[in-house]
Amino acid sequence: MKTKFFTIAIILLMTVSCSAPKKNLSTTLNQSASDSLTEQLQQLYKKGYFNGFGVAIVDETGIRYQNGFGYSDVALQKSYSTQTVQSIASVSKTFVGIALLKAQEMGKLRLDDPINNYLPFQVNNPYFPNIPITIRHLANHTSTILDNEYYLSQNYYLKSDQELTGLPLVFDETQVFNPSDTALPLNTFLKNMLIPGEKWYTENTFQNQKPGMLYEYSNTGTTLAAYIIEQATGESFDRFTQKHILTPLQLKDSGWKFNTIDFKKLSRYYQDPKILLPYYTMSSYPDGGFMTSIQDLSFYLQELIRGYNGKGKILSKESYREFFKPQLSAENFTDRPTNNPYNESYNVGIFIGFGYTGYIGHTGGDPGVMSMLFFDPETNIGRIMMFNTNFSTQEGNQVFYKIWELLKQYGGKPDTTPDRF
Repeated sequence: MKTKFFTIAIILLMTVSCSAPKKNLSTTLNQSASDSLTEQLQQLYKKGYFNGFGVAIVDETGIRYQNGFGYSDVALQKSYSTQTVQSIASVSKTFVGIALLKAQEMGKLRLDDPINNYLPFQVNNPYFPNIPITIRHLANHTSTILDNEYYLSQNYYLKSDQELTGLPLVFDETQVFNPSDTALPLNTFLKNMLIPGEKWYTENTFQNQKPGMLYEYSNTGTTLAAYIIEQATGESFDRFTQKHILTPLQLKDSGWKFNTIDFKKLSRYYQDPKILLPYYTMSSYPDGGFMTSIQDLSFYLQELIRGYNGKGKILSKESYREFFKPQLSAENFTDRPTNNPYNESYNVGIFIGFGYTGYIGHTGGDPGVMSMLFFDPETNIGRIMMFNTNFSTQEGNQVFYKIWELLKQYGGKPDTTPDRF
């Protein structure tokens, strides 16, 4: 499976143990449990693998626990808080899924429509040109569209008007931070990637498989789905999601672009605890460019849990059933992951993943950022983590999952204090 950034591959291959909602005091951890969890998370922070991170435990009625640790800007000694904003990388894809179903509710598109019904240019698998790719194929990653080598080298670009002295402009040898004036709109980026004869089209752009047959995670396919929403609704993707997701849920510290967030709240990103990265964004922003805070993302996860239980606000019950319906079966996979309950590629709904144990959510990784958002449908308890620092060591990976497992341990009854981790 191709992923957007190498650290998330490390994370996923490791075996581990198995009106907007407002804070509801009846579900909040008691003071003893909250203090104990905070103390243990603080001790893990002090191991020095991450400059800053935020966490949350939520259920459908409220936020049980949320907190920030470390710094959003080490040089300025700015604390990482629950209002600190950062990218959540591929967790952003879940917003594309919600937006697709909202557009379907509005009668603007149908998931089983061929994508070429909506595009001003034709996208076909050259190996099977007569088999149409559908919107559903994009949403369940069976479109046969791959992320070729240009996805990493031409997609990421720098924020303008920043001081770049001493900052790396190439990440992991393949991910390049391009000049700000090279940023492309969605349609141009997608044409360059998907149309034969365009400058970034290669023989690795499509699988030699029939559309709808095999799962292959696709960032480019996700971006194409967002562009189809634009074409079907006549609104830019960022404005459509602002109107139909962010505003109804009162996600006030969230957005897709630098000019839509409070930039003073934006965290710096770090290649490791000592290497600062430049500010950057992506031409394919819908597949991984959503910026938000732990507090806002907690409200969003509450909505997903409520939606799973037929109580959601931004989609109908029918749409949420479609969103959470597993789309695939064993024959759709060549290598189905069963060693990590938080690898969302065991099955998939509409841009929402399922671990093999049934956990529902998504992971994300990009230069300087990592994120996880999952909930347990048996308990209706969800967990979130957001980090502003990458890691590449076994020790860092262990700390990462100790933090995640602590949230699980404390995510039970709100009036109990678990044994220390």
